[in-house]
Amino acid sequence: MNASAPRTRRPRRTPVLAVGAVAALLLGLSACGSSDDSDSPASAASDGASAGAFPAKVGTKFGEVTVDKQPKRIVALGWGDAETVLALGGQPVGASDWLPFGGEGVGPWAKGMYDKKPELIGTMEPEFEKIASLQPDLILDTKSSGDQTRYDTLKKIAPTVGVPKGGDQYKISWEQQTTMIAAAMGVPEKGEKLIAETEKKFEAAAKAHPEFKDKTITIGSRTSEGFGVYVGGTGRIDFVERLGFKNNPKAEAQAGEGFSVSVSKENLDLLDADLTVMTPIGIPATDISGDALYKAVPSVKAGHSIVFDDKDISQAFATDSILSVSYALEKVVPLFAEKVAK
Repeated sequence: MNASAPRTRRPRRTPVLAVGAVAALLLGLSACGSSDDSDSPASAASDGASAGAFPAKVGTKFGEVTVDKQPKRIVALGWGDAETVLALGGQPVGASDWLPFGGEGVGPWAKGMYDKKPELIGTMEPEFEKIASLQPDLILDTKSSGDQTRYDTLKKIAPTVGVPKGGDQYKISWEQQTTMIAAAMGVPEKGEKLIAETEKKFEAAAKAHPEFKDKTITIGSRTSEGFGVYVGGTGRIDFVERLGFKNNPKAEAQAGEGFSVSVSKENLDLLDADLTVMTPIGIPATDISGDALYKAVPSVKAGHSIVFDDKDISQAFATDSILSVSYALEKVVPLFAEKVAK
């Protein structure tokens, strides 16, 4: 299953561990365990990150996590976490490649930022033994499923910054992701600066294109399993809302706990909006653009639609990291403007 595909929430699978091997590795590590307390009232109320010198404290769904000193061996497992570490001047020793990019596990917008290729770790089912063998002093899993078992296993290896409160099923913005990781790395001011610079880019794009304001938009994709649309609380929708668009209200009305909803071929009119934007995942773009039922959707028929056929653009849009959003702004805003103006 491609992790970038739209999907409804599915039952979580408990990771299967080679318990003996993991236990042996854990006994040999000096940086085991995180000092968090998910039952603490202060932790429950914390939903971001505190600034200041070490020890750094980061609020998560699982409680407040304390990072005692500057981390030197970071394993970045969450979607876009590795790119965020790179943007903040760090060098992950291990990282998950979600889309997947291959190579160093990051998009072209982060090319050349690694001094040394990281050990690539599995995504939805990470290899806990491999993670432990890297002897991390910090694990990042900020954009993830929010699964309790996954978190409990990781925190036995090293202090783990998991999803924020309300951030289950990958529902965290690049802004919040950057804030949390910057705090954990002890560089909160650098995170604030990067966020401010990126927000200015969004503001400039929205100002340059007032025609986007209050236009409805559908952000969807198609896999071999069918069509789907993304809903609020996800990076893709946050991206277009910052430009002034409003997410398709009919799609939003069907939102559940997942980051997307499936759309049957009989109900493809749900894709209709002032602008319809689709991404092929694991299939040719022509499987969307050439589909007779898709072409019959009113917005598509009127020419107000885009099917991403450039892999770099679609992956930048999907990654939604502090680095990829700037690349996406540069590439997709002109495409949006062309189709909205038709």
